[in-house]
Amino acid sequence: MPAWPTGIRRLAEVRAILAADERGELGAGDHVGETDTVSGYRIWSRTYDEPGNPLIDVEEPVVRQILAGLPAGRALDAACGTGRHAAFLAAAGHVVTGVDSSPDMLARATVPAASFLRGDLRALPVRDASVDLVVCALALTHLPALEPAFAEFARVLRPGGQLVTSDIHWQSLYLGGIASAVDDDGAEARLPASRFRPSAYVSAAVGAGFAVRACHEPLWPRTDTGGGPFLRAWAADAVDAAYGNTPAALIWHLSKW
Repeated sequence: MPAWPTGIRRLAEVRAILAADERGELGAGDHVGETDTVSGYRIWSRTYDEPGNPLIDVEEPVVRQILAGLPAGRALDAACGTGRHAAFLAAAGHVVTGVDSSPDMLARATVPAASFLRGDLRALPVRDASVDLVVCALALTHLPALEPAFAEFARVLRPGGQLVTSDIHWQSLYLGGIASAVDDDGAEARLPASRFRPSAYVSAAVGAGFAVRACHEPLWPRTDTGGGPFLRAWAADAVDAAYGNTPAALIWHLSKW
């Protein structure tokens, strides 16, 4: 019987939403288009470093705990964006190169101790066996397949090198976690978002010559803002149930044979 109170609250939320729609309070809805990563990050770069990104808030502490346990060496921040992990690596004594396909994100990278290059994850502008560590954060989900990127990570890493990757968890993409950009006219467009399950990462990594050292799936924390203001206004109880015990990110620590 303990499920009854929750069910009653959900029915009340549904009735309130339907009544608001009949009164015309929900609006007509907006069309959401699609865009590529270069165009999408051209827009998002303006606000990317602002605080309050809930995915980064969950992902960053886990990734940095892994990185803090690795010896300083030559590090590649692949899909570095504005350089948040590059800055952490440089401060820890690594010689850092950042690579990203977005010139707008690179233009906002302010890490004097690091060098930055424009390039693609599937064709990194880095020499064979030239780095000790590769970090690739919140980027692999934009690709249609994982294998080409993991082959590149294996190519640029020295034997025994370390690889740390993070992405939004595939389950959270179904909760509206697909990255999107809103242009100056208010038009929203979603960036590419492949739903790679853990088995896909393992297959791509092992196939490229990596061994799994650790896998982390940190959960979304309970907050008063989860789901965004619109959903919380109309269905806060349902939003909390959907996010509860749901993994936010998928983080891997791998090593090259």
